[in-house]
Amino acid sequence: MKHSFVIGVDFGTDSVRSVLIDTLDGKEIASGVYYYPRWKDGLFCNSSINQFRQHPLDYIEGLETTIKECLQKSGEEIASQVKAISIDTTGSTPVAVDKSGTPLALVAGFENNPNAMFVLWKDHTATKEAAEINQHAEKFSLNFLQYVGGIYSSEWFWAKLLHLVREDEVIRNALYSFVEHCDWIPFLLTGKNDVHEMKRGVCSAGHKALWAAEFGGLPPDDFFSSLDPLLNGYISKLFTETYTADQSAGFLSKEWAVRLGLSTEVVIGVGAFDAHMGAVGGQIEPYHLSKVMGTSTCDMLVAPQTEVEGKLVKGICGQVPGSIIPGMIGMEAGQSAFGDVYAWFKNLLSWPIKQLSIDEKSKQELSDKIIASLSEEASRLPLNENDELAIDWLNGRRTPDANHELKAAIVNLNLATDAPRIFKALVEATCFGAKAIVDRFNEQGVPVKGLIGMGGVAKKSPYVMQVMADVMNMPIRIHRSEQTCAAGAAMFAATAAGIYEKVEDAMAAMGQGFDTTYTPDPLKTALYSKRYQRYKELGNFISQQSSDEQI
Repeated sequence: MKHSFVIGVDFGTDSVRSVLIDTLDGKEIASGVYYYPRWKDGLFCNSSINQFRQHPLDYIEGLETTIKECLQKSGEEIASQVKAISIDTTGSTPVAVDKSGTPLALVAGFENNPNAMFVLWKDHTATKEAAEINQHAEKFSLNFLQYVGGIYSSEWFWAKLLHLVREDEVIRNALYSFVEHCDWIPFLLTGKNDVHEMKRGVCSAGHKALWAAEFGGLPPDDFFSSLDPLLNGYISKLFTETYTADQSAGFLSKEWAVRLGLSTEVVIGVGAFDAHMGAVGGQIEPYHLSKVMGTSTCDMLVAPQTEVEGKLVKGICGQVPGSIIPGMIGMEAGQSAFGDVYAWFKNLLSWPIKQLSIDEKSKQELSDKIIASLSEEASRLPLNENDELAIDWLNGRRTPDANHELKAAIVNLNLATDAPRIFKALVEATCFGAKAIVDRFNEQGVPVKGLIGMGGVAKKSPYVMQVMADVMNMPIRIHRSEQTCAAGAAMFAATAAGIYEKVEDAMAAMGQGFDTTYTPDPLKTALYSKRYQRYKELGNFISQQSSDEQI
């Protein structure tokens, strides 16, 4: 096989990164990163009501900037050999569009309307609507929630659509359809101008929009119109067919070929979510939980369809044939806050620093040292059963059993409690939350046989990863790649272009392997087991209190 090149584009929460990769061996030739300026300035967001919106211009500008940066760094000869581009995005991150597939924020008069923008995965303004969907589904003999763990989340497609059409009459009258970010970018790059021509990925459709082959597509219109008449008729404006990420969405349009300096023969792959492509970039194996650990976590597991047929894992974010690796069942779980928990505590401790009469550079340097210092000191603390204990639900609970009304807690505080002890409790809580996910898979008959760690926290936080191994009582391998999501997108690009017959072949050739393994400390696992039981008891108490308050 000769050298050829593909580009993987990873749209994250704060930035977009593109990588140009050699399909022969997976070597990264060049990369580019772009931080969304409007998002960085906090525009269109209101954290007090959990509203997090992103303007499509941030995405478009970042897409063009990072790909051009890759091509400029690699040189004309390599640029001329680029065969394909595939993308991944956060999700569920949908947007209201007109019939041409244009996000309403790009239409005159809607430029500054947050409801015309992408509703980011972490936006929880639709908690009421999600609860209504869950109650409504119980009225039907066919369980339309069976493939998404039995519980619909406020982070997902239909809850967000219902919230928008209820809240904003102007948007309701202007929108024609609703599309996921991961489906819109390939549509944009291929130059289509009819939303019905958009190829929707099975990843987003199956895990977030209730699409299932067993239903013949999406649930019937009656399911949604009887929930709220405002949803009447939307099914006809959405989709029936879905596609796996190893398929082509089309070719690069003439406009984008000129903008990027590429050929119109460049294949554009069907899009998928970041964690799904990240699992592939991290060389996922059957029954190994691939944990993409950043601001939140997404935990991915694949299994042969014949081996898990008839098993429906309750309380996870769905199980969909072909959503991660075509030909296998893809299962998704995760935590709504992981790195965000540590970031919250860092910001809490940084408040006095921000008030100091010193230059901004010095403030930043002091703030940047906080997590490293806390990790070092927390690792030295003795472990006791009655230490400070925390619950990690600062952004609600994603899995198991989604409930974004839940709140976090810290108990067992006393006058000896200091910042390292609280940080230790928070780290343990995030790892206990991860163990609850593993337990759910095991309890439901889908065994977790290994752990793979990816993402910023996995690469940069040895203390957190050691606690993870100790709590799980299972080794965790850390993937070598710094950019598993973008690398996974590149592997799918190579497959969509026909360079590899299937994505498993691309993984084998282009994967970078593992560089670190954290193994459990037998002296700590027994104590963590006891503390985990207390974590569950405290979590159950908080859940019950929350339920009582809602009655």
